Amino acid sequence: MPENLNADTAWHYHNATKHSYASVRANPHFLDFANQPLPFKIYTAPEPSRLPSEMRQTGVAALSAIAASIPAATKATPDLEAVAQLLYLSAGITRQRKYSGGEIYFRAAACTGALYEVELYLVCGDLADLQAGVYHFAPAEFGLRKLRAGDYRSVLVEATGGEPAVAHAPLTIICTCTYWRNAWKYQARTYRHFGWDNGTLLANLLAVATALGLPAKVVCGFVDASVNGLLDIDSQREVAFSLVALGHNSSAPQSQVKVVPLGLEIVPLSRSEVDYPLMREMHTASSLCSTEEVTAWRGRNPLTSLPPPAGSVVQLQPLSDDEMPRDPTEQVILRRGSSRRFARTTISLAQLSTILDRATRGVPADFLDPMGAQLNHLYLIVHAVEGLEPGAYVFHRDRRLIETLKQGNFRDQAGYLGLEQQLPADAAVDIFFLADLRPILQRFGDRGYRAVQLEAGILGGKLYLAAYAQHLGATGLTFYDDDVTRFFSPHAEGKSAIFLVALGNSAKHQ
Repeated sequence: MPENLNADTAWHYHNATKHSYASVRANPHFLDFANQPLPFKIYTAPEPSRLPSEMRQTGVAALSAIAASIPAATKATPDLEAVAQLLYLSAGITRQRKYSGGEIYFRAAACTGALYEVELYLVCGDLADLQAGVYHFAPAEFGLRKLRAGDYRSVLVEATGGEPAVAHAPLTIICTCTYWRNAWKYQARTYRHFGWDNGTLLANLLAVATALGLPAKVVCGFVDASVNGLLDIDSQREVAFSLVALGHNSSAPQSQVKVVPLGLEIVPLSRSEVDYPLMREMHTASSLCSTEEVTAWRGRNPLTSLPPPAGSVVQLQPLSDDEMPRDPTEQVILRRGSSRRFARTTISLAQLSTILDRATRGVPADFLDPMGAQLNHLYLIVHAVEGLEPGAYVFHRDRRLIETLKQGNFRDQAGYLGLEQQLPADAAVDIFFLADLRPILQRFGDRGYRAVQLEAGILGGKLYLAAYAQHLGATGLTFYDDDVTRFFSPHAEGKSAIFLVALGNSAKHQ
């Protein structure tokens, strides 16, 4: 039996990396700033070629872009300017801030601890103003470093078992994750963050692709060794996590190419690295080793729908088309941050309804079939929403309503659940992602754990954009795992906490 189908490793990793009141206090970990990793992957050669800095204005509203996708067979090929826009608005540096220890470079998408462990690589055929090749995106220089010359798309077609979106894509972006850059702060829990941080980046990337008229599909089923080998990355330190097929051509690449090692030198991330074997064990166990495994893995997702509402319900009341903010996608992405403080003021039911409605209309991904399928369920603690009693709720995506689980003022409980932080206590609403891992891991094996974390990150990123499109604030947070499940039980009994996003009116520090 392929190792991925034995989900024991995912269960072991998930349980071993849970936060609890006791585990947080027993952990002696501290941040060694003298050994902090570099924020960028730096090759010693060759030098990257600069990308065009002029961004085209799409005029497509963010609330429209996050709620839709371009039909898969729409013929579209990005040019270099579109490539630059995709990269800048998903992983580019949008602002900098100096502090006593140096400088922080903030990127377009939210990331745990602003550590940005996700790297982007491009595999393309000949595009307008960009030759066929394999490239690494260098955010610091805002440029592309050519790693291989020539059309290597056939390697990805084979690695994905002939996935049609990849076979017909003029461009595929490979997202990799670097263990140490995030584990420096978050230790073994970092593998969860791979899904969150890759996901929020993909939320931006999918929205920009839609705004540019490009079909896009997230692909998680691939032969890991083949993709890692194409990039020639050290899989003990950096691993391919997801692919995104962009655009559509009627013909697929035919040429077969030989992949040889590159042997390119890389600047070490820091003086030394601390190894957390649990992460590598999790990744190895969830790896697919053949195209046969890939094709067997891909397919319809398990039934994870909620039971019909048993309590009182509130129908969503999204803003009408006339009321809907029209702020363009690129403007909202550049405005987005992560709220560091919330004002204890209300938001409207229409604003919350619009956020939930627009952010959850489906993700084009090979593990979410049919479109609109879900792995995560959204549970809410409402503190300050006009027209909605404070309390705990669950969101029924298929019915576009929220069901009341219990009423009451739960600000203190929300703060505790969010790792005893003030942000979830002060927010207008906290959205917890919970998933029943049992059918997911039974259907997808250990790799289902990657998928459930990635979907949560994508949906979380869409919540960010939907909030900022309405001039609200948002922030992603961690949590006390089992306490979250207990709070929402008996409805959430047997489910696992996956992610948390707090929403509300941002308040500036005094």
